[in-house]
Amino acid sequence: MTEFKEQGGPSTMDPPAYRRWIASQVLTQWVSHAGTHRRRVQYENKRVRRNLPHRVEYFHFVEDPYSALTAQVLSTFAARYDIKLISYLVSEPPGDNAPEFERLMKLARYDAYMIADEYGLFFRERKEALDQDLVGIVNAILAAQDSRNFVDCVAEISLAMWTDDKAKLIAFSENLGSASHEETRQKISLGDTRRAELKHYSGAMFYYAGEWYWGVDRLYHLEKRLSSLGADKKPDTGLIAPRPEIVTGPLKDSETLTLEIFLTLRSPYSAIVFDRAVSLAKATGVKLSVRVVLPMVMRGVPTTTIKGQYIFWDTGREARVAGVPFGKIYDPVGEPVRHCCSLIPWAETQGKHIDLIQAFYQCAFVKGINTNNNRGMRKVIEIAGLSWQQAKQRIGDPEGAKMLEKNRLVLLNAGIWGTPSFRLLNSCGAQILALWGQDRLWRVADEIQQQLAKSDP
Repeated sequence: MTEFKEQGGPSTMDPPAYRRWIASQVLTQWVSHAGTHRRRVQYENKRVRRNLPHRVEYFHFVEDPYSALTAQVLSTFAARYDIKLISYLVSEPPGDNAPEFERLMKLARYDAYMIADEYGLFFRERKEALDQDLVGIVNAILAAQDSRNFVDCVAEISLAMWTDDKAKLIAFSENLGSASHEETRQKISLGDTRRAELKHYSGAMFYYAGEWYWGVDRLYHLEKRLSSLGADKKPDTGLIAPRPEIVTGPLKDSETLTLEIFLTLRSPYSAIVFDRAVSLAKATGVKLSVRVVLPMVMRGVPTTTIKGQYIFWDTGREARVAGVPFGKIYDPVGEPVRHCCSLIPWAETQGKHIDLIQAFYQCAFVKGINTNNNRGMRKVIEIAGLSWQQAKQRIGDPEGAKMLEKNRLVLLNAGIWGTPSFRLLNSCGAQILALWGQDRLWRVADEIQQQLAKSDP
């Protein structure tokens, strides 16, 4: 087995360790509530001094299912808040921001269908990709619109495309106008350029005063921010897209259903949802299966700095709303993750694998403890209620690598490759649903109740 090296403070670190420390300090400041509040005050003071409107920019990717959902609330959002809404057309995420693009779109179609009802929206269940001829027609129509007309018509046009209604799209083209191929290309290029300037990569995104908000899932953050600035015209009315609640009752199971949660020990999203997933399983009586895999970056899946920064910052925002401790970070990527993973099978034999994962998250994402040395890992082990003397002899246990590979294959067979992800299985082990993202736990909880209602005599 392998033990960690002892390390001193930042001044004695070798360059890789020093970069880890610097990055962790930057991330901690970046995700903090104080830092976010300070930046918001600065943006608002600048807006007031210049007597500018609340300018919200929206980036629409025609082929994106989440853009299709967002299009359905765009007009209501623009009317509800005292804002100047600027709309852009964009293309697919560039480069390594979406390295598994076709698989991502397939998963997104399924996911959009699974959540649409909760938001009072429509998205038809659809396995096949869009007809590219229809995509071209829609891009040309939307490219011909100014921002106001875009907001007014994008929902209907998007719906016609997603339901393969070519006749209706041709009618829209004749009534609203259609840009030439070159004009459309230029309009999309303009949107891509602006998105890159503002340091993002995805579609269905809102940008307001230094912050990004993803589709209907994060719109509630933007609504609350605008409301706090007095821009809500109907402050006594509920939010357009409120955050779904995780409902754990009234029906209870007796372990006929299994909730699988796929985690990586470096994922901040996994860190903030793990305890809630454990609590959901306990509250509903379903069996819990925890499957840890290596982080995508450690599995050879490329990513970008911009994406990483957004994920950590968004996690901080989501954690605060959920009341989950998060924010003092010491990035555990690399050896800390591998070493902790190697201990999970051993911890499971003592009924302590969940405690070990919780302790690791607590040290890496709440306490800011460096787990890349014996001192840090010892704290993880002792918080988990395990023996450090036994654990340090088991670091590097090959059973951990076997577990990681087994779980990776199960995750891929479910049609997902990112974490955190959830699968709900029936009593025969057949998959009922599989969803990706910490913000899908509410949908899992809802499905548990639906399944229990079906079996309730």
